[in-house]
Amino acid sequence: MKEKNSAYLLLASVVAALGGLLFGFDTAVISGTTPFIQPYFGLNDVGLGWTVSSLLIGCIVGVTLSGKPGDLFGRRNTLRWAALTFLLSAIGSALAAKLWVFVLFRFFGGIAVGTASMLSPMYISEIAPGARRGALVSLNQLAIVIGILVAFFSNYLLAGTGVDNWRWMLSVMGLPALLFFGSLLFVPESPRWLVQKGKVDEAFDILRRINGADRASSELNDIKQSVANEEVGTYREVFSKELRPLLSIGVLLAVFSQFSGINSIMYYAPIIFQKMGNQTNAALMQTIAVGAVNLTFTIVSLKLIDRWGRRPLLIVGAVGMAVSLSVMAGAFFLRYFEGYLILVFILLFIASFAVSIGPVSWVVIAEIFPNRLRSKAMSVAIVSLWTSTFLVSLTFPVILDRLGGGAAFSIFAVMCVLLLVYVIFRLPETKGKSLEELERILLKRS
Repeated sequence: MKEKNSAYLLLASVVAALGGLLFGFDTAVISGTTPFIQPYFGLNDVGLGWTVSSLLIGCIVGVTLSGKPGDLFGRRNTLRWAALTFLLSAIGSALAAKLWVFVLFRFFGGIAVGTASMLSPMYISEIAPGARRGALVSLNQLAIVIGILVAFFSNYLLAGTGVDNWRWMLSVMGLPALLFFGSLLFVPESPRWLVQKGKVDEAFDILRRINGADRASSELNDIKQSVANEEVGTYREVFSKELRPLLSIGVLLAVFSQFSGINSIMYYAPIIFQKMGNQTNAALMQTIAVGAVNLTFTIVSLKLIDRWGRRPLLIVGAVGMAVSLSVMAGAFFLRYFEGYLILVFILLFIASFAVSIGPVSWVVIAEIFPNRLRSKAMSVAIVSLWTSTFLVSLTFPVILDRLGGGAAFSIFAVMCVLLLVYVIFRLPETKGKSLEELERILLKRS
């Protein structure tokens, strides 16, 4: 019976994590299309930056608006809507003949990405038992980097399909979107949401299947007590003087994670490799290596984060990112692209990011806020993340073209040094503490 319960729980968590896979796929697939959509739509550097980053505006909207439908209609049903929006975005952007149509459907895809980035981990955390919550929630982050790798590999395979290859690259996203929607028909709703809506018997049946009959009653009572005593937090409290130091940690980690330059490499990797003198197919192949290293070192981080702690991983990662970006900047300044120098240090940068601030920022953001304010405070941090991603993605093509790769990577290297200083002197360690203990410690510290 225990194995059956575990399989049921794992199935629900994996299905929810497919939202993360689509999140990763949709944000990364654009990288392979940029060498082709730029001449097709006649884009200058500013236009390319806007076209790529239009999805990120949708992400901000999706994060901001997803909480209300998630509370009204349920986590599962809202994720179904997001899956259909993913599908609509894939078809619409692939068929677009005009730039405004392409941008509009990428914007819709962004709304779905923002919704998934909020509700997929929320759903998993609400359905998983406390003892297994961390490992199961981490499936979402793992699914994101798998989605990125799948997008890079798909782009490489489809690069030779003719003048409309970019349309095929985008339309492929419809397949996992359909899989996500169909799979959501076979998983339960969040027991916590069901209790909030007074559907106690249905919640108990789900808890019994997950935890077994012995623990289902106690779990249900805990949820009922928590819901009954739960005070509704406000955004005024999130921005209050008392919480401001914690909010600054979440926002700064989110901003640093993007100002490190990660998405400039993820979105524009083929263009970077082409500026080094590589052909398009070779550039796309090297991009697959970027995705593979990202996946490998994300798994390493998941193994080490509870053993080493958050701060040591961030320190190691910040040093690795700063060094690799500095070498990359020097190579661009000196126009030295011989051999695989740039590729090696891009992969070192990706490994340093993936083992540190990539996954660690999400963990810390989820840990540091008081329980009753967590969703609202997290939404502020995540909106900050997507806003930073938008700004970097919008400006990077212009900086790369007008100032050169040396200037672009120098800016990112400076940001990684600032991250290192911030972690050493300001960031508290959260390893091994319960959420309630962290709430007491961090609020007292602030």
